[in-house]
Amino acid sequence: MIITLVGAGEGVAGMGEAVVVEVDETVRERLVRTAVSSKAQVRAVLRARIVLAAAEGLSNRAVARELAVSVNTVRKWRGRFAAKGLEGLKDAARSGRPKTFGPLVRVAVVAAATSAPPHPEATWSHRTIAARVASTVSATISASQVGRILADLDLKPHRIRSWLTRRDTPDFWDHVADVCNLYRDPPEGAVVLSIDEKTAIAARSRRHPGRPAGPGEPAREEFEYRRHGTASLVAALDVRTGEVLTEIIARNDAVTFTAFLDRLDTVIAPGQDIHVVLDNGSSHTAKHTKKWLADHPRWTVHWTPPHASWLNQIELFFSVLTRRVLRHGDFSSRDDLIEKLESYVIGRNETAKPYKWTYDGSPLKTS
Repeated sequence: MIITLVGAGEGVAGMGEAVVVEVDETVRERLVRTAVSSKAQVRAVLRARIVLAAAEGLSNRAVARELAVSVNTVRKWRGRFAAKGLEGLKDAARSGRPKTFGPLVRVAVVAAATSAPPHPEATWSHRTIAARVASTVSATISASQVGRILADLDLKPHRIRSWLTRRDTPDFWDHVADVCNLYRDPPEGAVVLSIDEKTAIAARSRRHPGRPAGPGEPAREEFEYRRHGTASLVAALDVRTGEVLTEIIARNDAVTFTAFLDRLDTVIAPGQDIHVVLDNGSSHTAKHTKKWLADHPRWTVHWTPPHASWLNQIELFFSVLTRRVLRHGDFSSRDDLIEKLESYVIGRNETAKPYKWTYDGSPLKTS
């Protein structure tokens, strides 16, 4: 159904009748969604409201009074819609401002942005790039123009992403394959554990209550917080079942670590072989720990190579723990943090499933 309404009132130069507005149901729905949207641009909302008001039979002057805009504004968008429909409510194409600087200056901007910043600064700013261009090609350019040139080229010299060059150890892939083979084909009858510590977990409470999510709105979280200390834990993941045993620790050292191993050794049935995946943390490689392992021959360690923590399955559990409990958690005290950590682990273990490990440990092929 098409609704055709003519608003009586001012035409050209304020005389005659306003232009005819035709709105079918589909277009009306789109206009209404725009008019009530909290995310649409302000100008788009205004134009939608002008057309909807005109479609109700209001004159240009009445629409202008209702929306607190000029009569000319109402007449313009009413006429644009009558002539072109929804396309008429879009901004007209603009030719844009001609480029002020030639290729030489643009090359100088790129050369500066992709080189080391001047001593002692660690990153480039638009202002320092403009200064470098002025000194290299004798061209005066504003910081804002530098920003526009870099935006056109998708260059962001102010953004830095950290990375780590892997140590080129000759046995890297041997260690990777050993750990992956353990996950994919564990020894018959043996217990397979993945163990590590998560330290300095902050107990923080928000200074003001948050707000729950609503339609079209994410949950709100207070930015400021109060600190209530930290807690550390050591965790062992049973690779076969997915269950996790955790323990809050006061210190992250070899004595604490071997005490945790003692408790595991006690609860695991005598006679069962134990295979454990460990990284190269100081508490794991200390002389005290190595002596403990030597004194407990049923324990076999599978070491992950340096900078390969992703091979240790317990890191998958730590990642989930961070997302589900810690990242947006609100903890009134250290004890509250510990209670929530332990409650989460207990609940998780009731429905625990093992992680499905598919990587076989071979180097990834590149084309």
